[in-house]
Amino acid sequence: MEESKWKCPKCGNTAYETDQFAATGGGFTKIFDVQNKKFTTITCTKCKFTELYKGTTSMLGNIFDFLTN
Repeated sequence: MEESKWKCPKCGNTAYETDQFAATGGGFTKIFDVQNKKFTTITCTKCKFTELYKGTTSMLGNIFDFLTN
């Protein structure tokens, strides 16, 4: 496993898990249950502190690239 640039701001651990989810916004997207907001989570494997990153698929890919390079 490559060394991570990410460091948990709570406990200092560098091991993490990532996940993604989508959510609805306001207005018509909420009425029609359109999940147009994309998020990626990075969760510390030790203390479970979780950061949320909002963005497009390409932006989220850049976050992963930063963390693994």
